[in-house]
Amino acid sequence: MLEDISIKDFALIDKASIEFKSGFTVFSGETGAGKSLLIGALTFLLGGKSDSSLVRNGAKEAVVSGTFYLGKRNSSSKNIKDGAEPTNAYEWLDAHGIDCEDERILIRRFVRENGKNGSWIGENAITRAELSDFCSFLVDIHGQHEHQNLMKVSEHRKYLDSYAGITERVRDFTSLYTELAEKKKKLDDFVSKNKDRTERIEILKFAIDEIEDAKLQADEDKKLEDEETKLSSFEKLCSDVQEISALFNCGDGNGIVQLLKKIRAISSHCVQLDKSLEPLFQRLDSAFYEINDISDEFENYEHSLVFDPARLEEVQNRQTLIYGLKKKYASSVSAPIFEVIEYLENAKKELSELDVGEESKSELEKSISELESKVYCEAKSISVIRKNAAEKMSLAVVEVLSKLGMENTRFVVSLMDKESNEVAQKIGPYGLDNVEFLISANPGQPLQPLAKIASGGELSRVMLSLKTILASSDSVGTMIFDEIDTGIGGEVAVSIGSHLKKLAFDRQVLCITHLASIAVYADNQIKISKFVSEDLTRTSAVEIEGEKRVEEIARMLSGDSYNEQSLEHARSLLDRFC
Repeated sequence: MLEDISIKDFALIDKASIEFKSGFTVFSGETGAGKSLLIGALTFLLGGKSDSSLVRNGAKEAVVSGTFYLGKRNSSSKNIKDGAEPTNAYEWLDAHGIDCEDERILIRRFVRENGKNGSWIGENAITRAELSDFCSFLVDIHGQHEHQNLMKVSEHRKYLDSYAGITERVRDFTSLYTELAEKKKKLDDFVSKNKDRTERIEILKFAIDEIEDAKLQADEDKKLEDEETKLSSFEKLCSDVQEISALFNCGDGNGIVQLLKKIRAISSHCVQLDKSLEPLFQRLDSAFYEINDISDEFENYEHSLVFDPARLEEVQNRQTLIYGLKKKYASSVSAPIFEVIEYLENAKKELSELDVGEESKSELEKSISELESKVYCEAKSISVIRKNAAEKMSLAVVEVLSKLGMENTRFVVSLMDKESNEVAQKIGPYGLDNVEFLISANPGQPLQPLAKIASGGELSRVMLSLKTILASSDSVGTMIFDEIDTGIGGEVAVSIGSHLKKLAFDRQVLCITHLASIAVYADNQIKISKFVSEDLTRTSAVEIEGEKRVEEIARMLSGDSYNEQSLEHARSLLDRFC
């Protein structure tokens, strides 16, 4: 049950706090006073969509919070930690690790002028989807859009499944049906692409053989490039090395090594005469041995140089092979050889997947056959449940409609098999059945689709009937009705008011109405008013009792809160029905 709501800077509501009671509560007020804003704030709190337009002009953010009493915890509530779907608010909280105190929970939500929004249950931040999921266990909110849903035949199945208690089961069936459809598509794709698959296997095998025969090594292309440069420039390299060796050791004794040797000997005498030259001598000595070693290395390298034209040809042929492989299997001929090796690994992997294709096809066909059997059996089982529920639902709706001024109405939940042929029964994502509501509002008239013949008032009463029979199997503690009195008046409104009061016997019912004949049945009445303050239009919500309520009922009756006849009529109605 919703115990209170606090609204700040939401649309035209700058600040409002409302405490709610159990039983039947109506919201009334002049047209345009902002009754729909209150429903909007409630919808927002319960997880409805939001944007910056909800923030009151001049404010930074809109905030709505509400306290809900969850009632006594049912001892039969299961331990939701086993992964099962929650069936009530307590199980949902357990599944999300959220505690509540005194069987109550605080919900808070905000939206800022930049569009950012957030939601909390207690001290726990949650997503909008989670909030909406949780609140579905607390409140059933009925607005004008649900009248429109009644006009959509596609929605009728949902009402029947809800009444039959198989909503989750049908959802699981849809998942199974989707899995079957996906596997059938996969099989069709496999068959249609079988020719392309064969060609692809041949291409991959050729590529794998060609690359593996080459026995490529990492960085081989760079090493070959260096070796090819050396072999193709042998004469120049040999000439340069010989020149270097000659400069190190000239025949006339003026080579670098020979000159350094003389300098070393002279500096050794200098050190004996001046010990401060010792550090320079040490550096010179090190340089002499380093240069002498370098000279020996160049000499050895010169002696090792041998021109090998056969190796040059071998290197160049290898480079040509690698060039061709890069051209086929790399991003460009200048790409690193690693790309060709990587292509080889990917080709092996793809070939492996394609090679098991026939085996996968066989497994896929087997899986499809098993799924088809499961889908058909489950669809038949669901259809049987629907047929039984449809008969009971039809009678239940007629019984409620008879109490709402539609005594001679016939209402039937019609089930028709989906189209089939001589080979197979057609099954859709929700089973075998096409569900549609049929109605005959007047004696002698044949049953016709609800969407074709129902008036606004009839739709309101059919919707209220559906809500009533669904509520009997629903644990939701609060029901909110907006525009339930569309297109009705007189005795019909009286019957709806009486029915809502009875509906509120074991649950909280909140209702926006402009009809006094409904409002007088309420246990509580809240008046919505619009006024201007500090050049801003504001909306307020105040519970009214006693004479204030009499005046509001009088206004609803005649448009005049102070007409004595209207006031007397209002008092008599309140005394009689409230």
